[in-house]
Amino acid sequence: MKISTKGRYALRLMIDLGHHAEGDFVNLKDISQRQEISVKYLEQIINLLNKGGLLLSLRGPNGGYKLAKLPSEYTVGEILRVSEGALAPVSCLEKEPNPCDRAADCATLDLWKGLHQVMNDYLDQVTLQDLIDRDLVPVKKCCI
Repeated sequence: MKISTKGRYALRLMIDLGHHAEGDFVNLKDISQRQEISVKYLEQIINLLNKGGLLLSLRGPNGGYKLAKLPSEYTVGEILRVSEGALAPVSCLEKEPNPCDRAADCATLDLWKGLHQVMNDYLDQVTLQDLIDRDLVPVKKCCI
């Protein structure tokens, strides 16, 4: 499984909004400048996150976006599933019941199920707040 730019940028956008969680609505243009992501691409991501109920939006001159809940109440798994869709390592695990004709005889199905479970468990234990806290630690740059 490979997380696309859409998923990675969704996390960056949510971290940015998380830094402003207690303030007013944040303008998409400001996020675009800080994150160096085009407004057009952010609009696509915002649309997914909005439909997924992760954001609040306000139109108008003081409008923008903000988190619908506290950063500690979001998991990375939730954000990635909204922005990426299913996080299954193989397509046959994307739907229940498993649509594969060979599922009953598949020697690797339990392997893929286990990997899927481990990935989801890990991504669901890391919160947006955890990422925000990590973002506040200054990164030392080395001059070589």
